[in-house]
Amino acid sequence: MARWTGEWLSNLSAAADQDPPRWPGERLGLPESGVGSAAGSGRRFLGLLADLVLASLLTALFVRPDYGDMAAMESFNLWSLATWVVVTVLSAAFFSFTPGMAVCGIRIGRLDGGGVPGLWRALVRCALTFLIIPAAVRNADARGWHDRLTGTVVIRMR
Repeated sequence: MARWTGEWLSNLSAAADQDPPRWPGERLGLPESGVGSAAGSGRRFLGLLADLVLASLLTALFVRPDYGDMAAMESFNLWSLATWVVVTVLSAAFFSFTPGMAVCGIRIGRLDGGGVPGLWRALVRCALTFLIIPAAVRNADARGWHDRLTGTVVIRMR
């Protein structure tokens, strides 16, 4: 236990000795701005919001929201969540972006240089985004826990 703690503490002090990056994504080889640079929090949040709105609108085509009936709204919200998961996972897995990300001009890039993220990365990213905190807590490279776990980074398309 003491050995593990010593290694952990030495890693923290080694990280503190490094100079902070001049811009998000510098350590990953991303440009400072423009196409291919790390996406900012605003674009990422707007993309998520657009995806949630789209999921609600798609759900409303099949399930009638009744604002006066709590049980009906609970059912509507669960179907909206399921729709959001399907839209997010499938589009991220096969196209590298969700509809909301496309509107905001951002996409998911793999750090290993591979093409699209694939199904397992999309599922993990979606699950951790649902929990909010893993997606909201970011490091100096603008990568949330869900990005670090899946080896991805969200970058600008335009």
